[in-house]
Amino acid sequence: MRILLVEDEEDLGLAIKQVLVSEKYIVDWVTDGKSAWDYLQNSWADYTVAIFDWLVPNLSGLELCQRLRSHKNPLPVLMLTALGDAQSRVTGLDNGADDYLVKPFIMDEFLARLRALQRRSPLFSPANLTIGDFTLDYGNNSLIYTLVEPPQIIPLTLKEFQIFAYLMQNSDRIISGSKIRDQLWDFDSEAVSNVVAAQIRLLRRKLAHYGCDCPIETIKGQGYRFNSS
Repeated sequence: MRILLVEDEEDLGLAIKQVLVSEKYIVDWVTDGKSAWDYLQNSWADYTVAIFDWLVPNLSGLELCQRLRSHKNPLPVLMLTALGDAQSRVTGLDNGADDYLVKPFIMDEFLARLRALQRRSPLFSPANLTIGDFTLDYGNNSLIYTLVEPPQIIPLTLKEFQIFAYLMQNSDRIISGSKIRDQLWDFDSEAVSNVVAAQIRLLRRKLAHYGCDCPIETIKGQGYRFNSS
């Protein structure tokens, strides 16, 4: 799941990003509202939740919320701010924020509020996702192959898990390698053009090692598809 973080305090932004990455989120972190709006306008960046600091430069978090809602965008928004008075809370919520967290805060509360928000997102994923003979276990970062008895549990790296989840969520659709790269690697990462092909080759080898046929097909010249049949 991909999150847009808009926070201009470097120490706090870095701390939030590190916590989110450790929770298996993909995070795009920007420090001003204009950059955030540019990201939101790119149709290939499908976010699950946005986190806006109220007082970022250029466009404030409040203005970003107003723009989202004026464009009928239902993306759940968590507003972070030092403004803790009742009127500020009301203003933030009335202008499109879904939740409001006052600084300083503890990360456990932050993550709990985030989990509650992402359940409202159309891109929310359940604790387990099952298609055909494969189940993704989000809690244990693993793939379960149910065609055999007992079911085979296959541990996945973070990136393997993200690729499998993204293709399963779009099962039977052809997804280009560039689309996968854009969705599953941070915008500021230095992912090379063949990184998706390399990761999928490794994933196929791992499944073969566990005696499983990989349901991810390569469609020549087009991309990849999770075959649900």
